[in-house]
Amino acid sequence: MKIAVLGAGSWGTAIARMLAQKYPNVCLWARNPKLVNELNNKRENCDYLPGVLLPDSLCYTSELAVAVRDADFIVLATPSQAVRTTAKYIGSYIKETAIIVSAAKGLETSSMKRMSQIIAEEIPMLADRIAALSGPNHAEEVGREFPTTTVVAARAREIAESVQDLFILPYFRVYTNPDIAGVELGGALKNIIALGAGIAEGLSFGDNSKAALMTRGLAEIARLGVAMEANPLTFAGLSGVGDLIVTCTSRHSRNRRAGILIAQGKSVSEIEHETKMVVEGIRSTKAAYYLAKQHNVEMPITEQIYLVLYENKPPKDAVFDLMMRTRTHEVEDVVISSTWNN
Repeated sequence: MKIAVLGAGSWGTAIARMLAQKYPNVCLWARNPKLVNELNNKRENCDYLPGVLLPDSLCYTSELAVAVRDADFIVLATPSQAVRTTAKYIGSYIKETAIIVSAAKGLETSSMKRMSQIIAEEIPMLADRIAALSGPNHAEEVGREFPTTTVVAARAREIAESVQDLFILPYFRVYTNPDIAGVELGGALKNIIALGAGIAEGLSFGDNSKAALMTRGLAEIARLGVAMEANPLTFAGLSGVGDLIVTCTSRHSRNRRAGILIAQGKSVSEIEHETKMVVEGIRSTKAAYYLAKQHNVEMPITEQIYLVLYENKPPKDAVFDLMMRTRTHEVEDVVISSTWNN
């Protein structure tokens, strides 16, 4: 069996390392030939996953066609905005029995579509053989074999279970879920709330503020998810509250770090230059903002973060406007359907 992992960032490298522990024919594709040479010579991704030794059996290439030709599983771990281009290119090289696993967490800015939707558009022959992998999975911890859980979603149960079997290891437990829309939306939208958590931290607010952002953020993630036909229970799981917790609180979270820098007055371009990594939440904020308008869903946190990122609204003003919104109930449906004793 041949497995191709596309994208040699921190997550793609951690995935390739993990799979190479189980299977002898795993190939990691990196866009930069210089990085391929470094991986071959040092067996370590010094820029994106330093300190993690890679298995000798893992092979590397900068040629996409070489990586995916005859592959049984193809894991797309590129930045979300590169998924369409990558999928379009590999379509003519892959076989009809391949399974594609999307490991990117984001929404395409131009179309506002999820990753599995984009892959299906570009490789229609495999539309029913696409899975999405999501959850609280920081590459820095997976690479060091810390106990981790994740969820894989697909339209067909047999596809989800095939990917489950592919990935499961003593330190990496995999669950399945039929709700691919919910799993992908949870993985993408939590990055927006993590930006907000970082902004709160950068403004020296306390734990109360972060807890409020996470809780109310999850509520608006679920609102948009339900409007887009996701199962609300999915957001109580690994790709929802699980990923939200880790992304809002972890020192490994680049979205949280970006939020801190925004609160300190850094621009989006300055942040992306400094981190040298893609901050998925920045792009997903724009897509989610317009999705909320399209579906007539109220997402006040997302709206304020959009205004901070794209219309230069001062973060403190955004917090003030969030706190002074018109009064409302915590769970509207519960209040509407209940009778209070006066």
